[in-house]
Amino acid sequence: MKELILGGARSGKSALAEKRARESGLAVTCIATAAPGDAEMAERIRQHQARRPVDWVLVEEPLALATILRTHAAPDRCLLVDCLTLWLSNLLHADGKPGQPEPVFQQERKALLEVLPTLPGYVLLISNEVGMGVVPMGELSRRFCDEAGRLHQALAGLCDRVTLIVAGLPHTLKGADA
Repeated sequence: MKELILGGARSGKSALAEKRARESGLAVTCIATAAPGDAEMAERIRQHQARRPVDWVLVEEPLALATILRTHAAPDRCLLVDCLTLWLSNLLHADGKPGQPEPVFQQERKALLEVLPTLPGYVLLISNEVGMGVVPMGELSRRFCDEAGRLHQALAGLCDRVTLIVAGLPHTLKGADA
């Protein structure tokens, strides 16, 4: 089972994914893509870690997501990826300036889309829905929104269930309960 959970900032995405991971009855590995670049982000990371059960395995990986998924996936395991938009941002910044080719981004995106259908077990992917507002002014911000939208469309096609969460309320877009 592959599930994509989308929503805005502080919409309840992580809480829903964590609930589904607990209810799966499987051993859980949480794959965190954030890097604490400042004190506020470090505090957000700490809060996420504090509310997760102590028996969950934590793997921190800001770039090589497909490799980590392949390494940790198993029929008796739930992988919870938090979150794809931070991963996307990490990739877009990994290769340099806006407008230049981004081989790391292209390679890692392709690898994720290729490996996801082959993974055993339950995979929960969390991502911020950023395409419902105005078009950003800056080139990099526009690129980020465009790439996030393209990534979400591709992942939604590969996932068994897609859920949009708004104000803590899940709306199933694809799959069970749709």
